Amino acid sequence: MKIKLLNNPTATPTKQETPPGVPISIDKYNHDLSEKIDKFTQIYQNPKDIDVGSTTHEIVKETNIYRLLHYGAIFKSPIRTPILVVYALINKSYILDLQGDKSWIKNLLSQGFDVYLIDWKPPTLNDKYINFDDYVNYFIDDCVNFILNQSSIDKITLHGYCMGATMSVMYTNLHQRNIKNLITLAPVIDTSKDHTVIGNFGRTMNVDKIINSVGNMPPQLLRSCFSALKPFKQGMNKYFTLLEHVDDKKFVHNFLRIEKWLYDIPPITGEVFKQWIKDIYQDNLLAKNKLKLGSKLIDLSKIHVPLLNIVAEEDHLVSPEGSAALNNLVSSIDKRLMKFPTGHVGLIASSYSQLNVLPRVGNWLFSRSDKSL
Repeated sequence: MKIKLLNNPTATPTKQETPPGVPISIDKYNHDLSEKIDKFTQIYQNPKDIDVGSTTHEIVKETNIYRLLHYGAIFKSPIRTPILVVYALINKSYILDLQGDKSWIKNLLSQGFDVYLIDWKPPTLNDKYINFDDYVNYFIDDCVNFILNQSSIDKITLHGYCMGATMSVMYTNLHQRNIKNLITLAPVIDTSKDHTVIGNFGRTMNVDKIINSVGNMPPQLLRSCFSALKPFKQGMNKYFTLLEHVDDKKFVHNFLRIEKWLYDIPPITGEVFKQWIKDIYQDNLLAKNKLKLGSKLIDLSKIHVPLLNIVAEEDHLVSPEGSAALNNLVSSIDKRLMKFPTGHVGLIASSYSQLNVLPRVGNWLFSRSDKSL
């Protein structure tokens, strides 16, 4: 009986390709995984400069507390009413200009708006007694008056995000003569409706004990609080995701930009943090119209300017229900509530935001802004 040889025994062995559907060998798997881990380690040990906040701007006013940035319309536009963006006191403002294709600021510019942004500086221990009265009635007011003088107009659009939106609401109530439109993104308003982890955490916090010990709320404690909200997603899971896409340069750069922002947390002045926790979260004074800044009472029912309130339905940081309550608390006849199926950051720094949120914001604002003749 003859036996037919299927392979030439004298031929040089060739590298065998793994057919589709056939599991790779454990050695190859370990080799590939080892290479990915090496790349992953290099990314974190030797990160390249991460470009954020790259949209062209000018620092038009600067103090030891803030920088006022002016972006300016990128083409000749009939829109005369400038926008002042009030960012939060938590993390850094460049999340609004994270990268070119996901920049909230750049998109507004592309729609013909003239944009200013308050970029808060990290407070020092000498600033620990600075409170909301200072931020709202002095720092924000200084910026508003500067813009009014520069623009030769009598009113601006005030546009806040997160805690910055809450401060924008406070400012509008006390300085309504300066405001033509109010746009809020994820404002903290009615904390009785807040069932988020942060809401529950804030209601049970002994904030006096913390601040009396440390002066300002330190970044390390804030970072620990945020990491505890979604420990798996913000911990191991995101690093496994990076490991899977470690060869995708675009993915890695996008990942590092968000990572930079997440860990770039300044302190919060001790007095502001105490007011934020006690007055807003524990006593819900803002929604009850009982909050005082200095001697001035905040009464939301006295707000009557056009309002656009934007809420992220999947927000795990700010309660969507607590944000949406603003529309029922103001007396504005022209008021609109927009809800989007995204999260706190996705609302302002994502492809979804560029395609779905910003066009509607621009359309709403264009019709309510002054135009050149």
